[in-house]
Amino acid sequence: MGSCDSENPDPREEITPEMSIASLTRFEGDDASTFSFLVSINRTSSTDVTVDYATESHTAAEGEDFLQASGTLTILAGERSAMIDVQIVADTLKEADEEFYMNLSNVSGATLVTDRGTATIRNDDTYVFVPADGYITPDNYAGFDLVWADEFDEPQINRENWIYEIGDNGWGNQELQYYTERLDNSRIQDGQLIIEARKENFNGAPYTSARMITRDLQEFTYGRVDVRAVLPEGQGIWPAIWMLGAKFTEVGWPACGEIDIMELVGHEPSTVHGTAHWGPQGQSFSQNKGQSTVLTEGKFSDQFHVFSILWEPDRIIWLLNDEEFFRLNKSDVNGTYPFNEPFFFLLNIAVGGQWPGNPDETTVFPQQMIVDYIRIFQED
Repeated sequence: MGSCDSENPDPREEITPEMSIASLTRFEGDDASTFSFLVSINRTSSTDVTVDYATESHTAAEGEDFLQASGTLTILAGERSAMIDVQIVADTLKEADEEFYMNLSNVSGATLVTDRGTATIRNDDTYVFVPADGYITPDNYAGFDLVWADEFDEPQINRENWIYEIGDNGWGNQELQYYTERLDNSRIQDGQLIIEARKENFNGAPYTSARMITRDLQEFTYGRVDVRAVLPEGQGIWPAIWMLGAKFTEVGWPACGEIDIMELVGHEPSTVHGTAHWGPQGQSFSQNKGQSTVLTEGKFSDQFHVFSILWEPDRIIWLLNDEEFFRLNKSDVNGTYPFNEPFFFLLNIAVGGQWPGNPDETTVFPQQMIVDYIRIFQED
């Protein structure tokens, strides 16, 4: 009987491991830092596995954004991975994200499955300076229960609270931005929500921003609403913290009702407005009533302020830093009073439009609205 060894290899024979390198994304920072590429094999080997490596410039430049690195990496017998470190050259320039590559070659003891990793340097134009000072309100009030809040303490925006409205249709006001859900336009940073308006061409629009809403997720009738925020400024910049009636999809605007907790037009950076809108179904313009208030010193971009409403049956009171500056009673409204129904929240920065006008050469971009918290309390 002939030998079958060639058809039945020794089961003790070692299977060659497969090697790959992972891509990574890190913030650049203001001080020198290190990016570490993970090189791994899918099973251990009884002998050392080696591979040559070398950095390659792409949109990030060698010597300017990172220091060249090359050599031979060893994954020791019995180990599954090893790291390749590359030093990043930090600066304080506001730049776009940049990339460079780590290439692998001449592997010994393994099969090379992924031979290139991409490093993305997220530059500091995504980091926003947040003022440490400003007004703050308590997280409880006598006679009230906290029924909902977003403190923005999670690393990502909570999609159980917020959805995005996307588009560039001017939103009825000849606005110029394209609303997106990109990190460039909305993100969490160190416990605050950042909504950012940017000057950039995107899907045919000259600016981008974000508009976040709680429709069908968090809707309320009555209570005290507190929103702590730092506001943007500049000609053509239009931030808003506001509410729409939950019947919006059924009866449209203005019949659903609109409560503008805070609006600011950027050429008046020390003034905010509180307004209510209402009107018959099918009407293209609203009836409205509102009032503005002006800081005695400074601008709303300097530090945090708290924008509040006390929302009761047949009455809404607007507050800035706990000081009343406007109130609306049911008797002020001609026709149907829509403000005794459920409403949802909206947060956004518009760019351009009928009220603020368009940006000009004095407008600095990007501009951010920084929201520390949004809370609603109801009587217990």
